[in-house]
Amino acid sequence: MNIADIRAQFPILSEKVHGKPLVFLDSAASAQKPDVVIDAMSQMMRSHYANIHRGLHWMSERATEAYEASRSRVASFLGGAREEIVFTRNSTEAINLVAYSYGSLLKSGQAVLISEMEHHANLVPWQMLRDRVGIELRVAPITDEGDLDLDAYGRLLSDGKVALVAITHMSNVLGTITPAERLVTMAHDAGAKILLDGSQAVVHRKIDVQALGADFYVFTGHKLYGPTGIGVLWARRELLEAMPPFMGGGDMISSVTFEKSIWAPVPAKFEAGTPAIVEAVGLGAAIDWVENIGYEAIGAHEAALTAHALRVLPEVPGFSVVGKPKERGGVISFTMDDVHPHDIATLLDRNGIAVRVGHHCAEPLMHRLGLTATARASFGIYTTEEEIDILAETLRRIRQFFV
Repeated sequence: MNIADIRAQFPILSEKVHGKPLVFLDSAASAQKPDVVIDAMSQMMRSHYANIHRGLHWMSERATEAYEASRSRVASFLGGAREEIVFTRNSTEAINLVAYSYGSLLKSGQAVLISEMEHHANLVPWQMLRDRVGIELRVAPITDEGDLDLDAYGRLLSDGKVALVAITHMSNVLGTITPAERLVTMAHDAGAKILLDGSQAVVHRKIDVQALGADFYVFTGHKLYGPTGIGVLWARRELLEAMPPFMGGGDMISSVTFEKSIWAPVPAKFEAGTPAIVEAVGLGAAIDWVENIGYEAIGAHEAALTAHALRVLPEVPGFSVVGKPKERGGVISFTMDDVHPHDIATLLDRNGIAVRVGHHCAEPLMHRLGLTATARASFGIYTTEEEIDILAETLRRIRQFFV
């Protein structure tokens, strides 16, 4: 994999920030976009854009073909059937769809099990379901290293009351890769369905929903070098067919009278209104681009970057990495003695370096870790070891400034 060639495909990486070359280490929040994604979306809007499904004219038919081709592309990407792919705005909406729709089939006395390291997107919808339906919300703890406590996870499943596990495939704060296959097996053995939040994991490793054995899998396009405004819910067809619609409106119905409506077959039943047409096409282009590079090369590059970062960053005086999971993706949260994370981010920005600070939409996890905020460096396919070295050297100067 030639990093220079890859970086040349991201026009934004040649920008300067405060007069310094951009060092973008915030890909876990949202990744930058290659030319092929920008061009695919631009080309559609320039040459074959129209609303889809409803039109009999040439332009609408071409737009429909492009939109549905992206659905087929996502299906082959995940190893599912195209009828099992529901386009949403993002992972948050996908999880809310499951919480609202599948959640409506749950009964008081049943439980949903999440973990201590969930993003708010995989916590708040279940709190809302708990308050609406009366289910119990259980939380599996993590170890001090940042791994899921599997013994506790098993105990929380053991009474057979958990109807659904909803858990991250990769933590956006700790970088922890959860043992998804084992979690699926344990959930199914206890009679529970399982949803995996793949928002971070899908960027870094090949996902095969059949091999995982999951019941629901969600991810978002903008972290996978695609556009914002497009996300994916994959679910087993029999589950989608049993679930009531999430929203009502056009395109999700077969027929409507003033007395009643009959829903369209899946996945249209869950896509009310005009969808994110151009964004879906952009996501398809992003998937093509990622798979053309290959997850083997992506994984090797990420592992090398993470190892390099874990070697050079702790040499910065006062620097502490948050968490030490057994398996970590390209996400490193950190603190520095005597320097608030917001000061770190502000001064890094003055040097052209973009990192994320705060609770990273995982406030309960921050409480578990005894922290109020961290700084987070996260890597993309375009990240280089030299950029990590620049981060380390700049952190040294920041530390000297405060001490």
